Amino acid sequence: MTSATSAASVSRTANENPSAPGSTDDSDFDSNEKLTTLIQDLARAVGVAIDEIDTINARTKLLSLNARIEASRAGAHGAAFGVVAQEIQTLSQKTGAVADEMASITKSRVDQLMQIIETNIRGVRLSDLALNCVDLIDRNLYERTCDVRWWATDSSVVNALSEPTKESLEYAAQRLGVILDAYTVYYDLVICNRDGIVVANGRKSQFDSVGCNVSNSDWYSQAMDHSTGNEFGFESANASELADRQHSLVYSCSVREQGIATMPTVGVLGAVFNWDGLAKPILDDLPIAECEQNKTVAYILDPDGNVLAYRSGTEPLSGTLPCWETIRSESKGFFIDQYRGKKYCIGHAKAPGFETYSTDWIAVVMQEM
Repeated sequence: MTSATSAASVSRTANENPSAPGSTDDSDFDSNEKLTTLIQDLARAVGVAIDEIDTINARTKLLSLNARIEASRAGAHGAAFGVVAQEIQTLSQKTGAVADEMASITKSRVDQLMQIIETNIRGVRLSDLALNCVDLIDRNLYERTCDVRWWATDSSVVNALSEPTKESLEYAAQRLGVILDAYTVYYDLVICNRDGIVVANGRKSQFDSVGCNVSNSDWYSQAMDHSTGNEFGFESANASELADRQHSLVYSCSVREQGIATMPTVGVLGAVFNWDGLAKPILDDLPIAECEQNKTVAYILDPDGNVLAYRSGTEPLSGTLPCWETIRSESKGFFIDQYRGKKYCIGHAKAPGFETYSTDWIAVVMQEM
C-alpha cells in the first residue's frame, strides 16, 4: 500500500483483515448473541424442570396429607402407615427447599453470566475497536512523515528556494501538482522561504496561498528549528488557512541546500493533509452490527482531551468524558459509566505508535447499554 492509498480504503482493508491489530468483525457480535441465546435457553430449561418438580412435589404433599387422614381414621391399625405418610411429607418439604435453592442459584448465575456478556465481553470488544482505530491512524500518518522528508529533497523544490526565479517557482509548483495528482490524500503542498512566506504551491488553481505568511505556525517553526533535514514538523488538526479552513494536519520538513540533510536551510516544505478524509471513514466504518450503529459513539482525542474527530451522528463532546484521567493514563481498557444521562460501556485505547512515530492520541468507542 502506497501513501496514495485513500483513507477510506485503509479503513476498509483493516476492517476486512481479522489479523490487523485490534480488528473485530460481525462474527464477534454473532458469537455474543449465540452465547446469550444459549444461556437464556438453559435458564428456561432449568426453569421448566423446577416447575415440574414443584408440580410433582405439590401432588406428593397432597398424597401425604390424604394418607395421614386415612391413617388417622384407621386408628392403631394405621399408625405405621401414618409414619410413612409423615416421612413422605418431610421428603416433600426437603425437595421443595432444594428446588427453591436451585431456582435461586440458577437465576443468580444466569444474571452473572448476562452481566459478563453485557460488560466484560462488550467492553473488551469496544476497547479492541478503539485500538484498531487509533492504530490505523498512526500507521497511515507515519507515511506522511516519510513523504514530506522525501519531497523536501526534490531538486525542483531545492532550486526554487535556492534560486527563486519565476521559472524555477513555476516549475516547482508544476512538480508539486504532479505529486498531488498521485497522492490524493493531501489538500496541497506549499513551499515557504526563510521568512515564512509561501512562494509556491501545487494546487494554485484551487488554493490561493502564495504570499501567505506562515512564520508563526507550529509546523513551520519546528522545521526551521531542526538541525538536519531528516526531521519533520507537525501541526495537529486545525482549520488550515492553506486549504480554505478545511480540517487539516500539516507535516513539514526543512529544505536544505543541494538537497543534503546536513547543509544550511533554504526554506520549508509543508504537506497539508486531508484529516477528515482519514479520520471520518475509520470512525464511520466501525465493524459493528447494524443494530449497534445508532447507539455507538466514537471520538479521537489528543492527550489534553481535545476532540480531533468524531463519528458521524455523534454529538460533539461538551466538557470531558467520565473517568478522563483513567482513559488518559491507561494504554487500553473499558468501564461502565453515565454519559449525558445514559448508561454507557466505554472502551478506550492510546495510540501504540508505528515504527518511530506516534501521535499519542486516544480513541474512545462507546455504546449505550
